[in-house]
Amino acid sequence: MENFNFYSPTEFVFGKETENECGRLVRKYGGTKVLVHYGSGSAVKSGLLGRVTQSLEKENIPYVTLGGVQPNPRDTKVYEGIELCRSENVDFILSVGGGSCIDSSKAISIGVPYSGDFWDFYTDKAHITNALPIGTVLTIAAAGSEGSGSSVITKEEGMLKRDAGSDLIRPKFSVLNPQLTQTLPAYQTGCGATDIMAHVFERYFTNTKEVEVTDRLCEALLLTMIKETPRVIADPDNYEARANIMWAGTVAHNDIVGVGRSQDWNSHGIEHELSGLYDCAHGAGLAVVMPSWMEYVYRHDVMRFAKAAVRVWGCQMNFDAPEETALEGIRCFRRFLSSIGMPVNFEQLGAKEEDIPVLVEKFGLGDGKTGGFVALSSSDVAAILKIAVTAN
Repeated sequence: MENFNFYSPTEFVFGKETENECGRLVRKYGGTKVLVHYGSGSAVKSGLLGRVTQSLEKENIPYVTLGGVQPNPRDTKVYEGIELCRSENVDFILSVGGGSCIDSSKAISIGVPYSGDFWDFYTDKAHITNALPIGTVLTIAAAGSEGSGSSVITKEEGMLKRDAGSDLIRPKFSVLNPQLTQTLPAYQTGCGATDIMAHVFERYFTNTKEVEVTDRLCEALLLTMIKETPRVIADPDNYEARANIMWAGTVAHNDIVGVGRSQDWNSHGIEHELSGLYDCAHGAGLAVVMPSWMEYVYRHDVMRFAKAAVRVWGCQMNFDAPEETALEGIRCFRRFLSSIGMPVNFEQLGAKEEDIPVLVEKFGLGDGKTGGFVALSSSDVAAILKIAVTAN
């Protein structure tokens, strides 16, 4: 196990009707003028936005609202939010929505006090040194942004999808009410579950030795998702299953299962180019990319993939041919993704094989390499996408 620092200061308020505590929590963390940032009209129609603003009014906290966050959140909405916060002297941002809304809120929070273009933080031209405090009311269990220090934004010009990160953008509090996820369509539920599992797998496949504690934590989260996802798809109102998935999503990405070990985020990076080009759901893109990445790199550490196959998917260990066990685990993953309504190849996603050179170029490696578990070149990325074209 490697040395590590673990910092996760977010206060999580979990359970039924907890959105009614937002006003108290904003007051607790020093907010005196709030931007309530949300996505679609469903937050309004469901009454959630009204309950949140009512809780602010109860605490005599003034607020302004900004809706319209899209999946794969856009830089244009971030610029709009920055200007609104500055003109209204906002000192706290409250996100009401899923990962896209939270990521947009984080981008606004670092853009308000910065004299330059917030996009500088997403292209490594600047480092985050200041940010407005953020709170969240989570409506989709998926991205884990409610407990992480990361944000992903899409720049409309060129449809470039990039990330930025800092502990300064970890939310001060996150309200997690599983009831708010019960109206999600099955497809969105499946996309969220895939994202959660990908966050775990990106940490699980590591070159670091002797990490049994976090191995077992990763495996427990994956087993939870394998059990609970089909339950909520069959019965969307199953509160207990929704609760387990919601907490799994948070734990999967606040890095408690990733400490002390190297990590590999190439699957996420490759997927960002898919959703940047095709504007597909992030989870759907991951369902296509991640098993293909596994199929391409498993020989790097056959026994780790065989361990996942046995411990997570319940495969029988083939001691004479561990490669077969490793591959069966990958097949199990694909079958599971298909069973919850996810695409597993280009055709099902709506992607095109002829766009692979464009996707590789947008990934931006040039002649270099990137990766934690296996370092990938541009030709490696192209080969992974080629596997994804006809995977089944």
